[in-house]
Amino acid sequence: MSHTSSESLGRITTETIRQRKGQGERISCLTAYDYPTARIIDEADIDVILVGDSLANTVLGYEHTLPVTLEEMIHHAKAVRRAVKHALLVGDMPFGSYHTSLDQGRESAIRYVKEAGVEAVKVEGGVKRADLVRALVDIEIPVLGHIGLTPQSYLQMGGYKVQGKTVGAAQALIADAMALESAGAFAIVLEGIPLEIARLITEKVGIPTIGIGAGVGCDGQILVVNDLLGLSFGKRAKFVREYVDLKSVMTSAVKQYKTDVENGDFPNDSESYHLSDEIASKLRKARMGRIA
Repeated sequence: MSHTSSESLGRITTETIRQRKGQGERISCLTAYDYPTARIIDEADIDVILVGDSLANTVLGYEHTLPVTLEEMIHHAKAVRRAVKHALLVGDMPFGSYHTSLDQGRESAIRYVKEAGVEAVKVEGGVKRADLVRALVDIEIPVLGHIGLTPQSYLQMGGYKVQGKTVGAAQALIADAMALESAGAFAIVLEGIPLEIARLITEKVGIPTIGIGAGVGCDGQILVVNDLLGLSFGKRAKFVREYVDLKSVMTSAVKQYKTDVENGDFPNDSESYHLSDEIASKLRKARMGRIA
């Protein structure tokens, strides 16, 4: 496999990701929200780590992504930043952090870069977000686009529904992708759209596409790490592949711990600290009133 100079220095950049499309190399992406998970993902050589606004429902317990704030996103992105040495780190712009004006979007993105150390931001929306993407690129902040099923449009869409199922809807998605490319996005997430449409978009644009529920025809794939690890609750989306059931593993471990505590089996002697024989002897004498 060929590597760019940035990769030889141990870091993936937005330019690295752009070049992958021309080189025909698939791009691997995962979300992360904390230091230990991010460190494991980074050391496994994943290309892109996204601090996704899925933080809202996977970690913070919100019903959907809309309530999560920029402050919460930055707080978690800081923890991820401390762990990541290799992957490209992208911060998700949460709902309400760029919707009122271009100035608000610029200010939010600048905070993300300066306070959390992200190397790019992700913005949901196509044609209607092109001006924002252009404005961010103009101030030297790389942008990862996101079209199709955009969770921040949950209320308007009436739920999480597959997008692009009609000819008109498919044409709109293609227009969205081309607008994002023209505005300067370095790559585009395609979520919840038919495989055929995702493949067509991937062929039409010159920047990489990252699929999630968009089939194998994209230039790369992303999953929410909690889904991959079996740490999610509720119904699993069709496109999720659960690689391990950590929820069951953790439940079993916690139950065994409870049993061991109740039975007096934890901690055992080897898990306890001991005094030296000399000090232990003096304490025994002290209890008998004969300490020296």
